[in-house]
Amino acid sequence: MSSLAIVHSRAQIGIQALPVTIEVHLTNGLPRLSIVGLPETAVKESQDRVRSALLNSQFEFPLQRVTINLAPADLPKEGGRFDLAIAIGILAASHQISANELSQYEFIGELALNGELRPVRGVLPMAIEARNSQRQVVVPNDNATEASMVNNASVLPIKHLLDICKHLQGTNLITPFFTTEKSNVIDSIHIADLSEVRGQYHAKRALEVTAAGGHNLLMLGPPGTGKTMLASRITGILPPMVESEALATATIASIAIGGFNVQNWGIRPFRSPHHTASGVALVGGGSHPRPGEISLAHNGILFLDELPEFDKRVLEVLREPLESGHIVISRAAQQAKFPANFQLVAAMNPCPCGYLGDPSNRCSCSPQQVGRYRAKISGPLLDRIDIHIEVPNIPRTELRKDIVRETSAEVRKRVIAARNLQLQRAGKANNLLGNQEIEKFCHLSDTDENLLDTAIEQLGLSARAWYRILKVARTIADLAGSEDIQTHHLTESITYRRLERKKYSA
Repeated sequence: MSSLAIVHSRAQIGIQALPVTIEVHLTNGLPRLSIVGLPETAVKESQDRVRSALLNSQFEFPLQRVTINLAPADLPKEGGRFDLAIAIGILAASHQISANELSQYEFIGELALNGELRPVRGVLPMAIEARNSQRQVVVPNDNATEASMVNNASVLPIKHLLDICKHLQGTNLITPFFTTEKSNVIDSIHIADLSEVRGQYHAKRALEVTAAGGHNLLMLGPPGTGKTMLASRITGILPPMVESEALATATIASIAIGGFNVQNWGIRPFRSPHHTASGVALVGGGSHPRPGEISLAHNGILFLDELPEFDKRVLEVLREPLESGHIVISRAAQQAKFPANFQLVAAMNPCPCGYLGDPSNRCSCSPQQVGRYRAKISGPLLDRIDIHIEVPNIPRTELRKDIVRETSAEVRKRVIAARNLQLQRAGKANNLLGNQEIEKFCHLSDTDENLLDTAIEQLGLSARAWYRILKVARTIADLAGSEDIQTHHLTESITYRRLERKKYSA
């Protein structure tokens, strides 16, 4: 006598939660359990966890030949995420629980030997797809808040295997879980305030333009001038994330090591990897591709302090995602595409010792050392950074001044107003404008076109820089509430590229 049960779950490939059908077939023969369908080691080990969980939950493990097929067979399966689905399939095939309504659910969770459920990564993308498939998703209790971040998802949290079995039998129904975490944390962005930075008015202005248009920024100056302090405050002036952005950012964190912290919902990420980070750490990778720092910074900030200290080959991997907004990681067995629409904020010293051009004349670097130091940052990478500013030392008199400084909240209001203009005009931030959109929305007068052409020629800039200057000028005009780009908007934008020749040309 044989019996068959079908249970639904999902595999994680990149940020995708692809459907997996668990088919459990019981037939007469010598007791044996086999799992087929391209399972990795952790999935194969699930048979021992499931057996112990069933026995310790007072169920019987069938003394028959048990064949478990994870379909589709050519899709790699990893981790302990299928434990719960396999256990439910065995119980349904052996008629210990009802199999009538299994098609209405998707199951995910790792089983402990006593039948308790342990949390897994990647619950958020699964909840999205389960909602789209109009199924309820059964998750470990510790994953319930994360899964319920998806609007209109029906989430059933369980602590023990017996909980879902009683629910399926109709003896103790589980109430769908809804979270209130979103409303509590979505506006809690401000931690470090811009008003704490003394002086550096030019740098603060550049920070405002950077935030308003989604541009990339490079700060150059000697040690101790506040470059890191400025960078850490940019998240406090960025516009709030819309629901789709928050969900995309949370989805990437959900599949990363450590998972998603629900307290970070709606807060733009700020990632600051150490300069010893490898290329894989930055863009992602591994035999089973995981997101790197650029994807974890999606819709937020990637801050690279001491930029020339990064390996040059590591920095070069940033060039493509800076243009495309995503990264594709290819392996022999699979390919994964991760979003990487981040703002690059970088800081560097003018020379190895840090004091080139300082009035104290403390610099001891030779021209050759300075040249090698600057050569670590390639021209194509610099060309993709919209705004280049100098952050000089602050006079002591400025540090002693007790004056009222603008707060992050005040700057953020202007940034939000400018970003709203951009969304109404093109449906996107200015940094994402394509060439045709630039020609349409960044029109210049004949005089200003001649001014820009002269600046491009004198500064030795590329055609890419020409477009980026226009996009920054459009952002400056938006901050001023101007419908057209005026001459002073353009000249300010050009000043943000003057350092490219002054400081980086050997």
